[in-house]
Amino acid sequence: MDELRELFRQVLDENLIRIVLSNTRDEAQGTKVKIRPVIIRGVLSFQETLYRGTQVFHSNFGKDEMSHRLREYMERLFRQAQVDGRLEDATVLISKKGAVKIKRRRKPDGKAAREQQDLSHDRTKQYILQEGTPIDFLIELGVQNTDGRIVKAKYDKFRQINRYLEFIEDILDKLPADKTLHIVDFGCGKSYLTFALYYYLHNLQQRDIHVTGLDLKKDVIMRCQKLADELHYHNLEFLQGDISSFQGTEHVDMVVSLHACDKATDYALEKAVKWGAGVILAVPCCQHELNQQISCSKLQPILKYGIIKERMAALITDAIRANLLEENGYETQILEFIDMEHTPKNLMIRAVKASGIRPKSAVCPDGSREVMEFLHLNPTLKELL
Repeated sequence: MDELRELFRQVLDENLIRIVLSNTRDEAQGTKVKIRPVIIRGVLSFQETLYRGTQVFHSNFGKDEMSHRLREYMERLFRQAQVDGRLEDATVLISKKGAVKIKRRRKPDGKAAREQQDLSHDRTKQYILQEGTPIDFLIELGVQNTDGRIVKAKYDKFRQINRYLEFIEDILDKLPADKTLHIVDFGCGKSYLTFALYYYLHNLQQRDIHVTGLDLKKDVIMRCQKLADELHYHNLEFLQGDISSFQGTEHVDMVVSLHACDKATDYALEKAVKWGAGVILAVPCCQHELNQQISCSKLQPILKYGIIKERMAALITDAIRANLLEENGYETQILEFIDMEHTPKNLMIRAVKASGIRPKSAVCPDGSREVMEFLHLNPTLKELL
C-alpha cells in the first residue's frame, strides 16, 4: 500500500478534479465515495460524499485526514479508485487477494492548462467531461470548438451527455473489470451518447470494451462508422438493423436503448434479459401500445380525457416494464433523464442484475398481473418474456 499512500499524498492538491471510489466489498457500509477539492474560508479542503443505500453523507477534511481516509477506504471497503486531475489521471484496482495495480497517466501541458476549475464551496456544477478540455468526438459532432469551448447552441446536448455519463458512473462497479465489456446500444441514432459511452469507459476509465451501435437508418450508420474510424475508436462498430431481429452476439454485459420508439423498447429489454446483461439503461418513448388497450370502467371519468389517458398509459407502460424486469432478477429504478429535445424531463429505466437469490418480498409478480387484469392490458414485454 506504500505506492497507494504516495499517490493520494501527491494528488490531494488544488489540481485535483475528483476522486471516485467504487466496487465496494460491503454495500451496507457504502456503495461509492466521491472526493472533490473545495476552498472554505480561504483554506483548501476536500469534500467527501459517501453513498450508502438511499442515503448520502457530506463531510469536509484537510489533506492529511483525507489522505488517511482514502487509504482506509481502499484497504477495507473499495476495490477501485479513479483519480481525475488537471495534471494527471490515475486508476487504482485492488484484486480480491489484495494485489494493488496503479496506472497513472500524465496530461499534455496544454490540456492541463485549459482545465481550469472553480474551488469555491458553492461553485457551478463540475461535469465528468469538463468544459475547456478539447475532446475529439465532441469537436467532430459540433458540441465543442477546437479550443474546448462549448458551442452555445449545443450546451443542452453537452449537459445531456454528462447526465448520461453520471448514470453510467453510478453503476460502473456493477460491470466486470477483468474482461472485455460487450455493450449494445439499440437505436443509437446520431450516436452522441454512444461516442460518449465509448470515450468515458475506454479513454477515461481504461476499460477493455466492445461497443455495437444499431439503428435502422443506413445513412446515419455510415456517418457514425466513418467518424469512429477517423477517431481510431477501435472496437466501436455501427450496424444497420432492427432490434427485434438482431442476432449479432451471444453475450452482452450492458444494453442501452435510448428513445427506441414504442414496442422497440420491449424488444431491447427482451434481448437484454435473455442475454443476462448485467446492466440495462432504457429511456422509452412513444408508448402507444397500452394507450390503445387500457380500459377500466372505474377510471372512465379520468380516461375520457385523451391527453390524461395518453400520459397515464405511458407511465403505466414503464412501471410494468420495471416490474417485469424485477420479476426476471433485476434491481430496477425509474429515474429522471434529460430528453433528446432538452425540454421536458424523460424517464430512464435503470436495471442491474441482482446477485444471488432475491427475497420473495422484493418481487410481487401477482401484484403487477392484477394491475394488468384490472386495466385490461397485455403488454408486449410480458409476452416476450
